[in-house]
Formats: sequence, structure tokens, C-alpha cells
Amino acid sequence: MARKKALLIGINYFGSEHELNGCINDAENIRNFLVEERGFSPSAHDMVMLSDTPENDGTPFYPTGANILAAINWLVTRNQPGDILWLSYSGHGAQVRSNSRDRPSGFDDTICPVDFAENGQISSEILHRSIVSPVNPECRLTILFDCCHSGSACELPYVYRPDEDGNVNMVDTIKKGIGLIRAAEGLFESGFSMSKVEDAKMLLGGATDFFNGLHHRRNEDVDEDGLAVENYEEHWETEGKDVWMFSGCADDQTSADTSIAGAPTGAMSWAFLRTLRENPEQSYINVLQNTREELARKYSQVPQLSCGGRYDLDQVLIL
Repeated sequence: MARKKALLIGINYFGSEHELNGCINDAENIRNFLVEERGFSPSAHDMVMLSDTPENDGTPFYPTGANILAAINWLVTRNQPGDILWLSYSGHGAQVRSNSRDRPSGFDDTICPVDFAENGQISSEILHRSIVSPVNPECRLTILFDCCHSGSACELPYVYRPDEDGNVNMVDTIKKGIGLIRAAEGLFESGFSMSKVEDAKMLLGGATDFFNGLHHRRNEDVDEDGLAVENYEEHWETEGKDVWMFSGCADDQTSADTSIAGAPTGAMSWAFLRTLRENPEQSYINVLQNTREELARKYSQVPQLSCGGRYDLDQVLIL
């Protein structure tokens, strides 16, 4: 019989200059949703929640980087075909300078454990290798990341984003990046100046999606500009993992920490749960579109759906 397992992470960063208000509430709201409406067991054998409440300090349930990675390992290993897995993270997301030569942008997307100031952030590459690569390909893993710069947080190879009309297409990162590079180059055609340098930095600073896309789409065709994407080491597009990730925003956006009905919450988490509660039997593409519609009423962030393969987005979401 298929088993359901869930890992819920909510970090408020109490007492720090980075304090948030709604992240633990997000984890608790998601836990209630999974148990009450999706048949997940709240047993410690099947569901683990990490949060930085004072009583968790010093325990395996305090969301340090080491504890997060250990809990992820529990979630994605030793599973049987047909198991249904859930991972959600609500907290800070960021970008850090990358030491890897295969990041042309110079930055990695990250999440921020409660001890990130002392022990560092967890990069998107580490998240992929810890979350996605070990998953049994016959298990389905659904991920919800409600944090800033979350579009490529797990480096899944196929990314979909709805436009303002709700139409969903794969993000055409290659053409976008080529356009940004050409625009930056065009600034210098009539002469060099420091103001143009700053303008070019702004253009290329917004190209994170593009550079991550080249990293992901190493084996796909490129146009006559001939970008050298063959040199990247990862083969994420060949892993074939049944992983679906909803993220609160694109790589270059922030995710709102807000209050709804008097309770602090993340805007993405709230919109995602509201969408599924209103209609539990929706396709993946419908969930993305309807979550986008909910957010667009008040927030500028655009949710994304990333997949481990070229899957049918019209199939009903399985949880």
C-alpha cells in the first residue's frame, strides 16, 4: 500500500533582524490541510515539522541547515514505488555569489536555515542533489517553496510560468538571455561611460532566470548565437524524477509575508491552499493558473511550476 510522507519547514527567525511573521503559520496550515483534506497521517512516522519555536531549540526539529538536510534525507529515501511525498518550505530565500564556473550569472539561489548567519545558506544545487536526485522515480514528490528568489530553488529542468492572461508556457530562458546580453552590449556601441556600466549591470542582474535556464537546458538546441551550454556538468533533464514544484515567485522576485484574516501568512502558501480547497480535483496547470489569479489581486509576484521532466500538465494534481 502506498505511503504518504510529509516534511514541513517554517522559519520565523525570531529575535533577529531578518524576522518574519507567517512562516510557522504556513507550515501549520499546510499540515492541517494535508491531514484533514488529503489523508496524510500526523504520526511522527509519516510527518515531520521543523520550526524555530523556542521549545524546538536544541532538538532535531529546529531548522538548522544540518537538521533540514537530515529531515530531507528522511523524506526522500527508503521509499517504495507509489509513495506520495510532500515537502514545503516557508522562510527566507536569497542569492549568493557562486564559486562554480558553470554559473555565468555568478549567483546561486538559496534557502536560509535559522542558523544561516553562522553556518551559511543552502544552495539550489545542494537542494537538488539532496531532494530530487535520491527520489525513487516511481514516487511522486510535490514541493511548495514560499520564499524569495524561489523559481529555481531546486534546479528542476522544466519551468512554467503564467502570463498576465493566465496562459502558461515553458519559460524561454535562452531567447530572454540573448536579448538581455544584446541590450547590454548595445549600451556601449556609442562609447564607454560608468553610467552605461551601471545600466548594463542592471540588465544582466535581472538575467538569473536565463543563466539558470542555460544550466538546466544543457542538451537543448540553441539558435545561431551558439551559446556553449554543453559544458555544464549536471544532467538534470535525464533524471526522469516525478517531482513537481510550486514556487512563490520567479528568481528575480520577492515573496510576500502578509496577514490575511488577522493571521500572519505567506501569500503563496495562502493562495495555493485556497485554490486547492475551492476545487480539490484540479490539474497542475489549473492549480498554477488559479494560484496566480489569487495572488494577482494584491501581489506582483508570479508563481511558477517546475517539473523533473516534460510531463502532462493537464493531469490531476496528486497528493
